[in-house]
Amino acid sequence: MASVIAQHPSARRAWALTRIVRTAALGALFVALGLLVALPTAFVGLQAIFPALNHGSLAHPFAALRTTLAQTDTWPMLGNTLRFGVTVALASIALGVPLGALRGLTRLPAARLWDLLFLAPFLIPPYLAALGWMLLLQPHGYLQQLVGFDLGDYLFSFAGIALTMTLTVFPVVYFAVSRALMSTGGRLAQVARVCGATPWRAFARITLPLAMPAIAASALLAFTMAIEEFGIPSALGARAGVNLLVMSIEARFSDWPIDLSGASVLSTLLALTALVAFVAQRRLLAGRDFDTQTGKPVTSVPLELGHWRVPVLLLFGAVAFCTTLAPIGTIVATSFVRTLSGGLSADNLTLAHFAAVTSAGEGAAALLTSLGLAAATAVLTGAFGFFSAWIIIKTRTPGRATLDGLTLLPHAMPGIVIGVGLILAWNLPLWPVTPYNTWIILLLSYSCLLLPYPVRYASAALRQIGGSLEAAARVHGASGARALRRIVLPLVAPPLAASMMIVFAVASRELVTSLLLSPSGVQTASVFIWQQFEQGSIGDGMALGTLMLVISGIVLTLASLWTRRLDRLY
Repeated sequence: MASVIAQHPSARRAWALTRIVRTAALGALFVALGLLVALPTAFVGLQAIFPALNHGSLAHPFAALRTTLAQTDTWPMLGNTLRFGVTVALASIALGVPLGALRGLTRLPAARLWDLLFLAPFLIPPYLAALGWMLLLQPHGYLQQLVGFDLGDYLFSFAGIALTMTLTVFPVVYFAVSRALMSTGGRLAQVARVCGATPWRAFARITLPLAMPAIAASALLAFTMAIEEFGIPSALGARAGVNLLVMSIEARFSDWPIDLSGASVLSTLLALTALVAFVAQRRLLAGRDFDTQTGKPVTSVPLELGHWRVPVLLLFGAVAFCTTLAPIGTIVATSFVRTLSGGLSADNLTLAHFAAVTSAGEGAAALLTSLGLAAATAVLTGAFGFFSAWIIIKTRTPGRATLDGLTLLPHAMPGIVIGVGLILAWNLPLWPVTPYNTWIILLLSYSCLLLPYPVRYASAALRQIGGSLEAAARVHGASGARALRRIVLPLVAPPLAASMMIVFAVASRELVTSLLLSPSGVQTASVFIWQQFEQGSIGDGMALGTLMLVISGIVLTLASLWTRRLDRLY
C-alpha cells in the first residue's frame, strides 16, 4: 500500500483526505461522547468538591464533603447499601447456582421454556414488579383475598426488599452458570467418578472450579445492580424503614430544601462503590478462563435426572412462579379490576382502565412519549455504538483506549448518578442554550446510560470480521466509507439490531432519571405509572404497565426473528 501511495499523487491525496476525514470524525465523536458521558460524570465530582459551583463560584472547597460525611445518617445509609448489595448477591448465588448447574449439566425437560420464564424478569421493570408484589402480599391484597392471610410484614422489611430484588437479578447468575457449564460439560466430572470420586466430590473439585469465574463475575454484577436500583427500594423501603443511598440522593433533589452538594457527595459514594465492584468484576474475568485439553472433541452428554425429575421440575416451577408468573399476573389482574376492594370477581372486571390510558389524555401521551424517546435512543446509541466500536476495533487511531473508556464508563455508573450529573452540568446560567427542562435531556440521559450495549455488541461482532474484506473492497476502488457501508455494516447488523432493541426496551421503562429530569409538561410511561400508584389510581397505572409489557415483548420477539433472518442472509 505504501508503494502505491508513493507512486501515484492522486492516491496520496486520497489517502491524506481519508486521514483528515477520519481524524475529524474521531474528533466529533470525542466531543459528542464528552458531552454525553464525561461532562455529567465530571460535574458530579466537581459539585461535591465545590458546593457553590451551581452559582458559578469555587468558594469553600470540600465544605459539603465534610458536612455530608459528618451527618449521622450518611454512614448508616452506606452500610445499608452495602449490606443490601451483599445480601442480594449471596441470595442470587444461592438461587442461581443450583438452578444453573441443573440447567447446564442435566437433561432438563422443557429447558427452553424455563430459560424464557427466567428471562422475563428483565422484561418487567423492577419498580413495576415491586408494585405487583405490594398488591399481592400487602394487607387486604390478593393473597389475603384468596387464602385469608397476608405477608405484608415480611414484604415491608429488609429481608423482603432483598428477596424482591433477588428475584429480579438472580437470572444473571443462572444464565452465567448454566452457559459456563454447558460449554465445559460434565466429562471431567465423569472421569473423576470413574477414578473413585463421589458425585459431590467431583462437583466440588472439578465442576464448581470451572464455573467459579462465571459465578463470581455474575455475583458482582448482581451486587452492582442491587445498589443502583431505585424502584424496588423506593416502593418498599419507606414502609420498611430502610434507607439506602439511592433513595436519599433522589430525596435531596425532590424535597425542599434542595441539596445539590449533598446529593453530589452521596452520588460520588455510590458511584465509587459501583466502580469498585465493576473493576473487581473486570479483573476477575481477565486471564481467569479455564482451558481444558481433552484431545479429540467429544460430545457432552447431559446427565439424566432419574428419580429427581419431579422434584427438580417442582423447584423450577416454584421459582418461575415467584419470579415471573406472580408479579405479571398481579399486574395484569389489577389492570382489569374496577376496584381493589372488589377482589377478583367477574362483576368487578372492566376495561375502563385501558380506555382511560389509551384515549387522548395523560396516559396516552406518556406512552407515546416513552416510545418516541426509546426509538430515538436506540437510533442514537446504535449510530454512536457502531462508529465507536469500529474505531476501537478496526483502526489504529490514537486515542482508541480513551474512546473505549468513555463508552464503557456509563456501564459502571448508577442511573441516578447520571441523572444528577446531567442536572448539574446543564442547569447552569453560563450556557447560552441548554437541553435542561426539555425532552432532549431525557434523550441524553437514556443514551448515556444505554450506550455500552451497542458498543459491546458491535465490538464482539467486529472482532470476528477479518480485515481482508475491507482491504479487498479498497483494492477494487471502493472508498473507506463505501466499504464500511456495504461490507462491514451488513455483517454487524444482526447483533447491532439486537442491541438496539434491548436499548428500546430498557429506555421505554427507565424510571429514576425520568423522575429527576422530566420537564414540566413531559411525562413518560414510567413516571405516569409511578404517580398513578402514589395518587391511588392503581388500575390506570397497571393498565399502562400491562401495555408496556406487551409492547416490550413484541419488540424483543421481532428483534429475535429479524436477527435470525439477517444471520441467514449474511
